[in-house]
Amino acid sequence: MARHSRSAAKKPRLRALPGRDAKAPDAPSDAEATLAYARSVLEAEARAILGVMERLGDDFLRAVKLVRECRGQVVVTGMGKAGHIGQKLSATLASTGIRSVYLHPAEAVHGDLGRVGRGDVILALSNSGSTEELLRLLPSFKRMATPVIALTGDAKSPLGRGADVVLDIGAIAEACPMGLVPTASTAALHAVGDALAMTVLRSRPFGTEDYALLHPGGKLGRSVQRVFELMRTGNANPLVRDTSPLSAVVGVMTKTPGRPGAACVVDKAGKLVGIFTDGDLRRRVESGLTDFTVPVRELMGKNPRCVTPETLVLAAATQMRELRVDQLPVVDVEGRAVGLLDVQDLLAAKFV
Repeated sequence: MARHSRSAAKKPRLRALPGRDAKAPDAPSDAEATLAYARSVLEAEARAILGVMERLGDDFLRAVKLVRECRGQVVVTGMGKAGHIGQKLSATLASTGIRSVYLHPAEAVHGDLGRVGRGDVILALSNSGSTEELLRLLPSFKRMATPVIALTGDAKSPLGRGADVVLDIGAIAEACPMGLVPTASTAALHAVGDALAMTVLRSRPFGTEDYALLHPGGKLGRSVQRVFELMRTGNANPLVRDTSPLSAVVGVMTKTPGRPGAACVVDKAGKLVGIFTDGDLRRRVESGLTDFTVPVRELMGKNPRCVTPETLVLAAATQMRELRVDQLPVVDVEGRAVGLLDVQDLLAAKFV
């Protein structure tokens, strides 16, 4: 990050909250003044983040290179509010495929420094650059030959001087009536950390499927889940030969674990040629057709819609809704019936 001479930070234009004294007739209401103050806090933080944009330079590029080429893990550390920002930064890196751990500086000097090894990269956050707990770690980092990237508001601070790379956010006035509570400065630290993580992500072969692999839960995980992860296989996949009598088909549908309510009809090569469902059976019985010796090939639904194991479950669920069916056969590239996707499986996985 480009080094700039430090100058007095521009004070944010924070508006005072209304007092409890009687207001002049034309004074704004308490509600209006409160909202105006809240907006001025957001304005101060936005201005702090935009100000850091102009400071990005060669040091930022060096930091990107260090993180991208890290052979070990990125160890993020910081105390207080900067430490909380550091924990989020470490989580962001981990979620995008960069091995990362958060190291509490106070615990580090009592043994947790053992989490750090050669090949690691240190990301140390401190607005003042004078956090005592961090400074006590610098000699150990030096002995371990682990490069230190400092995210700080003072490049000339002890942390800045002891780091290999300095990302200097500059002097930032806090969005606080007292000018003390870390607010605008932590917003800037957070933004620079995100900029670093996303720039590293952009430069690596890491796509949507990789991201989903690290996020198997919730909506994101479901969005890239494949049919093979949910389909019924083995003895849970109800398969019958096209020459089987209806009685045998009903037996398979009844005895198959999970009772899927359908059977995939295959030829002697195991290729899908049809499907027979509970609905087909009910309609036949309601019509008075009770001959269970009829071969299923004369009763099955021919040319059934099907999916492949690699089909997105979301796409398969959409197809089932549009077709108004409860089951979809799953076939491989040669047309062999390798599984069955049942609506109950979609319900259990919260797709429907």
